[in-house]
This record gives sequence, C-alpha cells and structure tokens, in this order.
Amino acid sequence: MSKKSATTIQVPKDLAGIRAAIAVLAGANLSASDRLLALQAIQACSFSSLDYNAARPDYLTALRQVATGSDANLRKRALGVLSRENDKFAQQLLVDGLRDPSKAAVPPEKALQLLTYNAHAGAYPVAREIVKNPPSAAAKREAIRLLASDPQSAKLIEETLADKKESVEVRRLSANALHTLHPERLQRWAAKAVADKTENKEMVAASLTALHQFGSNESIAGDKALRSSVAKLATDAPGKVKQLAKQFNKKYGL
Repeated sequence: MSKKSATTIQVPKDLAGIRAAIAVLAGANLSASDRLLALQAIQACSFSSLDYNAARPDYLTALRQVATGSDANLRKRALGVLSRENDKFAQQLLVDGLRDPSKAAVPPEKALQLLTYNAHAGAYPVAREIVKNPPSAAAKREAIRLLASDPQSAKLIEETLADKKESVEVRRLSANALHTLHPERLQRWAAKAVADKTENKEMVAASLTALHQFGSNESIAGDKALRSSVAKLATDAPGKVKQLAKQFNKKYGL
C-alpha cells in the first residue's frame, strides 16, 4: 500500500506552520518524499523565523523518531541535523550502531563522519577497533579522521602510517592525523621515510612536504642523515620527489 501524500509543503512563516511541518515529518503514514520536504522546510525557517526556537524541542523529538524509522535516507538526514545540534541521543545511536551493526541506523562510514561534529569518549574506542578491523575501506578512512582528535589514538595512528601494506590514502590520512595530534612524531617519521629506499614514492613526497612546511630549522640543521638523504633525492629521485627535495634544500640552505 502506498503512503499518503501531504499537501504542498512550503517554508513555514509562523509557529503554527512550523508545527504543521513537524507533524508531517513525524507522520510515519506519509510518504518519505513529503517528510523529507517537511524537514527541508523546517531547516530553511530555522535560520529566519523568530518562532523556530519555540518549536525546536518538538522538532528534535520528531527527528529522533525519524532517526530510528524505516527510511534510510530520512534516517541519514535526521541524524545529520541532530549531530550538528550535538544531540546526545543521536550520538549514542551512532555509537551503538558501530558496536552492533544490527542496530546501525546508517552505514559505519556515515556514522563515523557524523560523530566528528562532536566526538566524545565513547566514540573513540569503537573507532580504534574499526581502524584495526574495518568493515570497509571507507569506514577505516572515516575512523582515522575521527581519531585525529583523540590523543590516546596517536600510537595506533603512527603504526597505521608506518604500515607499508596500507593504501597510500590511508597513510596520508594517518599522516594528517598524526600532525594534528603530535607534530614532532610526524616529523621524526618523515625524516626516516625519506631515507627509506623501500618506501612508496608518494609517501616520500608526502614526507618531504611535511618536512618542508613544518620542519624546524634547528632540528633539520642538526640531522646530517636527513640532509644527506634529501641531497641524494634531489639528484637521483624521479620527477615529483626530486622537485620537492630541491625545494627542501633551497628553503633550508642545503
């Protein structure tokens, strides 16, 4: 049986209109398309209507109902709004879904992405487990992005960065995360990477970029092994790496 269709939904102009749109959003017997239009209309008026704050508690309640409903797109949109509102119900729903996929309201990569709006302690342990045993490549990438705000994950991030079996994309994300958490540890890893003849050339290039942009004159001046490695790259390495090595040498007067 097809769902009922609501009347034309316009951006509400007063409190009565907002509450009517909320009723459509919460109407499980209405079509998903109408309910989505209602959500969009309420969001639009939230920036302009003085009456929105009076209806906000009812709106959030309706969004929580939608977040556990049967329509996947509506769940995703509702959780997106709730996450931006730092809603604790939504945060717990997302974490629970990561712990137990049978309870998931959205795919794991989307849940991790939404948790970055207001990451909290409960999200980090499950994100670390996903990095170790990812359900998908996309979920692993989003978990690394989330863990960039968790100092306790620095060791795992550094291990992922150093793992040559990981994809270049995952290792680059790990480098960015480690720079956020412990810039000096990224610098130490980058110095080793440029001297490693078995290292992926794209990661060597990323290492040179990190050293060029964020390295300290004092530490680089005192690292003879690093200067020697970069000098060789400036002479012998293929195109992009050679160019970056030359830029490094020019900046540090080597």
